[in-house]
Amino acid sequence: MGDGRIEAQKKILIVDDEHEIRTMIDGFLRKEGFTRIYQASACAEALEVCRTINPDIAILDVMLPDGDGFGLLAALRQSSDMPVLFLSARGEDEDRLLGLGLGADDYIVKPFLPRELILRLTAILRRVYLPPMKEQRPVFVSGDRIVDLEGGIVQHGSKEYPLTAKEIALLSKLYENRNRIVTSDALCQAAWNDDYYGYENTLMVHIRRIREKIEDNPSAPEHLLTIRGLGYKLLIKEG
Repeated sequence: MGDGRIEAQKKILIVDDEHEIRTMIDGFLRKEGFTRIYQASACAEALEVCRTINPDIAILDVMLPDGDGFGLLAALRQSSDMPVLFLSARGEDEDRLLGLGLGADDYIVKPFLPRELILRLTAILRRVYLPPMKEQRPVFVSGDRIVDLEGGIVQHGSKEYPLTAKEIALLSKLYENRNRIVTSDALCQAAWNDDYYGYENTLMVHIRRIREKIEDNPSAPEHLLTIRGLGYKLLIKEG
């Protein structure tokens, strides 16, 4: 499952009063690479396990012999903000809303598909514990100029030309589709999101300014071409 083998690192607590279900879930998890798995059959036991091993995520049944999963979650939240996934035979909307309203991250109804449990559990772990990946903007060569979208500049010899946020958005879209036509609508949407109607003339102004920074002769462009009636094309020599 990749991503630094997150499944081998995280401690998982399974809370269910049925031994067979705990054993079955334990087996699913170990088959998928999870190794640090703990079990509890009641609320009091689960709280004790949490105090001693501090799990990274809990799978909670709703119906427990000394209370219910909702009360257990409320007790856990007094000392921990670890993610919780409810796994219950009670599938009524009220129970789902109650569980999610108390701060659970997901709610699965029994009977369930093992693969669904694994996918949802892994999704929660990745969302909670993996840092969001910063999108890296490209650096590319246009003729004798280096276009650094991450740094927001165009380098031409010893000269540097700063790029505006809109110019970066437009060049990013053009570079994603390099050597292919990008429609004017697609470019406007990339720069102005859903409120792009009526920006065609403004787009032309931005394209002109971009050409002034990446072309030797902006009036006779060789790299950022106008495709009449359609849009624009950024020509990039690969390799």
